[in-house]
Amino acid sequence: MIQQLDLAVFRFFNRTLANPWLDPVMEFLSGNVLFIPLVLMLGVALIGWGGRRGRVFVLVLGFVLAAGDPLLVGGLKKLIRRDRPFVDHPETRLLAGRGSSYSMPSGHSAIWGAISAVTFLLYRRRWVPVAVVGVGVGISRMYLGVHYPTDVLAGWTLGAVYGVVLARMAAWLWGTVGGRWFPEWHRALPDLLEPDRGERMGAPAHAHWELLGRCLLVALLVGHWVYVGRAVIELSEDEAYQWVWSKRISLSYYSKPLGIAVAHWVGTHIGGDTEFGVRFLPPLLSFVVGWILLRYVARRTDGRTAFLFLLALQATPLVAVGSVLMTIDPLTVFFYTLGMLAVWRAIQEDSTRWWLAVGVTLVGTLLSKYFAPFQVVAIVLAMAVVPGAWGQLRRPGPYLALGMLLLGTLPILLWNQQNGWIGFTHLSERGGLHVAWKYNPNFLIDFVAAVSSLLNPVWFGLAAVALVVIVRQRRAPVEERFLAAFSVPIFLFYLGYTIRARVHPNWIAASVIPGMLAATLYWHRRWLGGARAVVWWLRGGFVFGLVAVTLMHETNLIAKITGKPLSMKLEPLTRVRGQREFGNQVALLRTNLMGEGKPVFLIADHYGRAGLLSFYSPGGPEALPDHPFVYEVRGERIRSQFHFFPNYSGRKGENALFVRRKPDDGNDPLPPSLAEDFERIEKVGPLDILYRGRLFSQYEVFACRGKK
Repeated sequence: MIQQLDLAVFRFFNRTLANPWLDPVMEFLSGNVLFIPLVLMLGVALIGWGGRRGRVFVLVLGFVLAAGDPLLVGGLKKLIRRDRPFVDHPETRLLAGRGSSYSMPSGHSAIWGAISAVTFLLYRRRWVPVAVVGVGVGISRMYLGVHYPTDVLAGWTLGAVYGVVLARMAAWLWGTVGGRWFPEWHRALPDLLEPDRGERMGAPAHAHWELLGRCLLVALLVGHWVYVGRAVIELSEDEAYQWVWSKRISLSYYSKPLGIAVAHWVGTHIGGDTEFGVRFLPPLLSFVVGWILLRYVARRTDGRTAFLFLLALQATPLVAVGSVLMTIDPLTVFFYTLGMLAVWRAIQEDSTRWWLAVGVTLVGTLLSKYFAPFQVVAIVLAMAVVPGAWGQLRRPGPYLALGMLLLGTLPILLWNQQNGWIGFTHLSERGGLHVAWKYNPNFLIDFVAAVSSLLNPVWFGLAAVALVVIVRQRRAPVEERFLAAFSVPIFLFYLGYTIRARVHPNWIAASVIPGMLAATLYWHRRWLGGARAVVWWLRGGFVFGLVAVTLMHETNLIAKITGKPLSMKLEPLTRVRGQREFGNQVALLRTNLMGEGKPVFLIADHYGRAGLLSFYSPGGPEALPDHPFVYEVRGERIRSQFHFFPNYSGRKGENALFVRRKPDDGNDPLPPSLAEDFERIEKVGPLDILYRGRLFSQYEVFACRGKK
């Protein structure tokens, strides 16, 4: 009876009310491209002009939606597992995308139920228009054919309930913890849901801001670990490839020193051969650096500025990526930043102990990315701008640090000497030194555009202005010039190198934090001098950066908000989605070929895909290091670290699957070595990798029979 009524009401909204002029209205209500800009404008207005109540509303609503939507709504969808209407009723008039999640409850309705509830708690006279919009959104979900009426009712009810419960929970937490940890703020705001009560806010409580920064760091550490543990994004090709290295620890590797392999070894021995294990260290390194920088900035400015600096780092896409992905960049940034701070302490305290710490960071930077030469140059330039720093050369400290660096080069030199100096050859090729120079203006344009985007355009502009002024003014504070010495030369070097070759924006990652520190000290000094306009730039930078970072971590939110997924040309997560599906589909083809009665191994056209298949193939991690069944295709020259690992030359008589990225040219020939190594090769077929119904990548698979 209920199901029949549910279906009848659904058909009324979906078919009986169907009208050409209603279609765009309902599509607009369900999701539109204006939604995010409007929300941003409203958020900025509430924070800037909404007073204490407006700021509390934004914070409480953010907490409610962040906790309620993914945990409660997402959890119930998976628990109830109700199919969308168009699955059971093909005649459904479907005007929206075929959502890959389940139907009960409606996420859109739940969100608007929660928004209405929080608005009711904080703006009693203004909640009705919000609720009316929420009702319209719920109706649009039925009209578009993606939800039953009971889904919508359940969503409204659930959203309203968790909106009230979580908002009151936030108020209870503030009442319990706020009075103990933030007494001055608590006196000004004793009840989170009654913002106008309490004393008038006095001078900024800087100790409270610093403590809030520590709380933020702990929350980010836990949040990042939960994020990588839930495998919202899968491994990239480089992560999987370097994870394979960790199964065979060596003095060095083809393209990188040993640091990244050791980092993977540590992480996977803690978290296992999972995404969490591979990415265990980046959140921890980010936490340690953030804790040190919070104290550093607070001692030179104040607690509020230190907290804002920390928040600015989280609103910087390049830094946010480094807090999650296990690449060489988090390691390099970690050692380079700590080394910079250690140099300052060594000079100021005339301390050999701190110079030894500098030596440790030099070795760490070298073994992470061959980046130590840049660090040495930065140290020399920094000593040149600090009065009296050259006197350190009469002390043993700098020489001990340099000696430690030279010792750190030994494993790299020894491995390369044993392998024909292949690592240095690859490094020169990576930098384009093996080809004739030919100027390409697009390299410079692409580099500047990518860097300004990944650093947050507002932060990039503020930092550029600050660093230009600091470098040009000899009377600029010594510490600002010291920090600039660790940032500006790296950026200028790679900017100049674009004349010769393409430069990737992450190559300047180590210079980002020193540059932002220098800019923070500069703009704080200008603020004290009366430059109040910087506040508006900060607000714009925070709004843009935090939204961009959030959407970059979970681009599915864009489809949820606007009703349309992000264009694949703009999708930033193509490299970290669909990888498990890729491994599973190749494993199925392998199982089918094994039905012929012979063992089957896998050959990939690229080291990154060989790494992904090693990680995501059933039994792949367990097979390493002694019994691998995934290899990179044999070539005429050394192309990756797989050349130094056991190859498939000894698998005589076995069959294989060759997997390659689908070429743009459909007639692209196979590697010649395959015809030399196998008796017969035939195409199995294309392999389309879908994620939530969207095509993320395409491959070709070939059955190679009879290893000669």
